[in-house]
Amino acid sequence: MAIKIAFEKPSTQKTLCLGVYAENKFPHPTETWDQKLDGLLKKSIKNSKFKGELNQILSIFSPDGMRIFLIGLGKKSDQNEQQWQKVGSSVLEALGTSPTGEGSVEIYDLENFNNAEVAANLALGALLKSWRFEKYFTTKKPEELFSVKKVTILTPQPEAAEKAFKPLSQTAEGVFLTRTVVTEPANIITPDSLSKIAESLKKDGIKVDVLTEKELKKLGMNALLGVGQGSEQESKLVVMRWEGGSKKEAPLAFIGKGVTFDTGGISIKPAANMEAMKYDMGGAGVVIGLMKALALRKAKVNVVGVIGLVENMPSGSAQRPGDVVTSMSGQTIEVINTDAEGRLVLADALWYTQDKFKPKIMVDLATLTGAIVICLGSERAGLFSSDDSLAKRLNSAGEKVGELLWRLPLDEAYDLDINSDIADVRNTNISRGAGSVTAAKFLQRFTNDVPWAHLDIAGVTWAQKDLPLCAKGATAFGVRLLDRFVAENYEGK
Repeated sequence: MAIKIAFEKPSTQKTLCLGVYAENKFPHPTETWDQKLDGLLKKSIKNSKFKGELNQILSIFSPDGMRIFLIGLGKKSDQNEQQWQKVGSSVLEALGTSPTGEGSVEIYDLENFNNAEVAANLALGALLKSWRFEKYFTTKKPEELFSVKKVTILTPQPEAAEKAFKPLSQTAEGVFLTRTVVTEPANIITPDSLSKIAESLKKDGIKVDVLTEKELKKLGMNALLGVGQGSEQESKLVVMRWEGGSKKEAPLAFIGKGVTFDTGGISIKPAANMEAMKYDMGGAGVVIGLMKALALRKAKVNVVGVIGLVENMPSGSAQRPGDVVTSMSGQTIEVINTDAEGRLVLADALWYTQDKFKPKIMVDLATLTGAIVICLGSERAGLFSSDDSLAKRLNSAGEKVGELLWRLPLDEAYDLDINSDIADVRNTNISRGAGSVTAAKFLQRFTNDVPWAHLDIAGVTWAQKDLPLCAKGATAFGVRLLDRFVAENYEGK
């Protein structure tokens, strides 16, 4: 169900959310309400385990039947945009227990913080947590589905709050698009249908070109084409261009792996959990969502998004272990394992991007290796970069939006593990160690010295449990990170 964010005063208040700092200290609105209710809030806290810790919730009924939720704000010293977004998420959780599915929020006048910024981030947190994918449910009862209808954010500065919230909500639209395409099953999201979704961004002002297999063959993209040759689905390369900067300005480039389903090919995966491979196009999904977000908020920068779309299937025409393909760069690749397919797709996509667009920087995103999940779990994405400044700026953006990265090495010694005996490079390493690193080293061979970063998002693309700003499922990790990265480092500069 839709969630509406408003900043006006409602006519009646039947359900109200108020903030409480750690150690049960009250900000101004909460203190005011406690006085109106003759100390009911403090009395209720005294008879509970509630301590104002971040995301704690205490439900109270006033004598006249109004339901009040006290929401923990955490320590005063920890207040920041991420905290407020998590509080907004807690508001949504609280209102989900309300029979009306509606409620108001009076959390403002936080010490030393702008009311508009606080309100906008509360709204963003509630909005991000509200997203659900309920498209295919037919037998669930209405009460079993998402039930929050409206959240009203009250603030003394409604106009400023609306202004601050607008670009955040536009970025959220990009997040929701990514979550949707990543969640859809592989019989719905194919290279063709995903390319059409990318083409739908034309209405937002993005220029979109879809390269067919015939065109890819002419370009010599045999690494990408080899991955999809066992499938009945035609492989594609999609190029999206947002031109919000000067015509003379070189673009930023974001490249996404788009394997719409990955069986592993001839090196077939085990059956257990293979259904999860519908989201092996997560990197492409992030690039599509990012491009939408940038277009909606009219980002003042030139950006190109490139996604390689394939389906990796076993068949009589499928690529075999031991095959040698010639990539667009001219480098030859010995395919040792057909389940190490994403790097083959990205090899041609990266080379094409640097060759055609001469970008300032390139950042690729891919659900590339299981090794990164073993290394970092689901808390951080792996960051590999040839440029220290680029890596630092990506890390900073990730910390500000709560999408955390961890940089790993790219030492030249790792190249030895992917040298082939019969070709220029092999697509997997000789030893079992450093699988994520050698995958990144493989990609680096196709970047041609452009400042480049690789984000291995295999562990963070899908959440196995509810997260503060995301229900269980597709996370869209990377959209908000890269949107912030662009805004802080390239717009207006």
